[in-house]
Amino acid sequence: MKKIIPIVGMACSACSANVERKLNSLKGINEASVSLPGRSALVDFNPEVISLEKMKHEINNIGYDMVIEGDRSVEEIEKRSFVILKRKTILAWIFSIITMSVSMMWIDLGSRDNANQIAMIISMLAMGYCGRQFFVSAWKNLKHGTANMDTLVALSTSISFVFSVFNTFWGNDYWAKQGIEAHTYYDASIMIITFVLTGRLLEEKAKDGTASSIRQLMGMQPKTARIVVGDNIEDVPISTIEKGDVLEVRAGDKIPVDGVVIMAESFMNSHAAYVDESMITGEPTPSEKIKDSNVIAGTIPSQGKIRMKAMQIGENTAIAHIIKMVEQAQGSKAPVQRIVDRAALVFVPVITVLSLITFLLWWLIGGNEFLPQAIISAISVLVIACPCAMGLATPTALMVGIGKAAQEQVLIKDATALEKMRKVDAVVIDKTGTLTIPNKNIDFTHIDNMSFEDRETLKPNAKEAITELKNMGVEIHMMSGDKDDAARYWAEKAGITNYKSKALPQDKENLVMALQKKGKTVAMIGDGINDTQALALADVSIAIGNGTDVAMDVAQVTLLGDDLRNIPKAIKLSGKTVRMIWENLFWAFIYNIICIPLAAGVMYVFGVDFQITPMWSSALMAFSSVSVVLNSLRLKYTA
Repeated sequence: MKKIIPIVGMACSACSANVERKLNSLKGINEASVSLPGRSALVDFNPEVISLEKMKHEINNIGYDMVIEGDRSVEEIEKRSFVILKRKTILAWIFSIITMSVSMMWIDLGSRDNANQIAMIISMLAMGYCGRQFFVSAWKNLKHGTANMDTLVALSTSISFVFSVFNTFWGNDYWAKQGIEAHTYYDASIMIITFVLTGRLLEEKAKDGTASSIRQLMGMQPKTARIVVGDNIEDVPISTIEKGDVLEVRAGDKIPVDGVVIMAESFMNSHAAYVDESMITGEPTPSEKIKDSNVIAGTIPSQGKIRMKAMQIGENTAIAHIIKMVEQAQGSKAPVQRIVDRAALVFVPVITVLSLITFLLWWLIGGNEFLPQAIISAISVLVIACPCAMGLATPTALMVGIGKAAQEQVLIKDATALEKMRKVDAVVIDKTGTLTIPNKNIDFTHIDNMSFEDRETLKPNAKEAITELKNMGVEIHMMSGDKDDAARYWAEKAGITNYKSKALPQDKENLVMALQKKGKTVAMIGDGINDTQALALADVSIAIGNGTDVAMDVAQVTLLGDDLRNIPKAIKLSGKTVRMIWENLFWAFIYNIICIPLAAGVMYVFGVDFQITPMWSSALMAFSSVSVVLNSLRLKYTA
């Protein structure tokens, strides 16, 4: 079974990679994919072999928290964590300003020794409270042979603090013999923690925007319902509704669960009410609901009221299914992200080694005179290196892209589909139910005497969608099991020149394979069981939301409404999303390529007296992560 499980405590790509590696190492887990911005794990596991409690125990052991308890709200945990993070960040800034004032002798404490000792005490308080999480996380990772961004922060602040303590009590005696003035770096220790906390605070705020589509979907789920008990109507929590309960829904209320109408009335029609289903269908016109009509959770009666019998509740409702699909899609990984995750696992150890090399080079070349410079340079390298930016580059863009698609009534099941969609240059489309809407109320005994328009109608904007696809250079093929004259009529009306009538499922599959052999990236669009073979074979498979469950299960993408213009929109969105991913990765890569040597002091080799200090290193590291997330959020407004 597959389940999305919240993970609390992940701060960087190395964190998510460590959690993912741990989960995949456990017996009974077939596959686990961990999303850093989504703060969750999509786990495919065998509940007979491994329990959720066992998973939680293993994840807790490496320093993270898996939320499996029903009485624990992830939203509340994250709100509380954000408040604590905000409090620590503000306090860290206060400590930093005080320490800076003391270290720079802006506050007169009588002597340098007094100033150093006061700065040391403040640093201990700042590291013990504001920075405690870094040291705890680093220690837990060390015990399990792993490392993350917290490891780098803990190492850098500890080294600068210990070096400063040494200089506070013994520095003057030790360095004076070598003609070197002893300096302390308490302000650097605190500023590193301050800037990292500030970056995480801004990052959490920005990441919150990438999950807005999920919150919007969840907002469609009502919290209460009116249950009919005899002659009484009571407001009850949605969680108490059971299958078979009779509910009353009035104009403006959200329908609480999926069900069937047993009574409907409005001022326009004493036997019907009108329900806005645009969030599911994309159609602005309210749907007429009479006795025995189906209604969907989250939709809203715009006129009249209905009484309904609950048929699907909880996780079985249509809106819950949509939310689950979007969550799974946002938790899935594009191929490029898996490469980045593997890199993240070795990034921190590599940076630690580079920091050590930096220290040794400064010391060996410059001698004891340059020992303080060697330590500061090593600290700067530790701090400025940022695996977070690389780790966030792909998933943040994917989350925003998939969320944007969901707003356009396009549900994308996995990240691979979103990445591939931009390459589509051939489309195979089914006719009945996909390109056209069949008339279900016709008398099939007289069908031969009926016009094509009486049998079915072309979907709204279908011709415009086909035209747009052709303008994008996409080759269109229509496949229909209908007779030749009907297939020809609807192909011409839609603007399709390549079509085949009396097509069997195997014919559709053969066409997909033939196009793929020509080097085409093929998208198959269908709605029925007869389309599933071709859907499974296609590079990108798209099902129609009101089609069969089998087709939707096979397909990677589902169109909720009848507007086929969402297909070219989704293709364009795919291109913009992938472009955004590469922009993010380029920035993250260039950032590390440029900043790490500058932090190591490479400019001195060329006679330039310039080096990025530990304080500026922490600021730049924080900025790199935030910039990647903010850049991804541009998709919400440009796509």
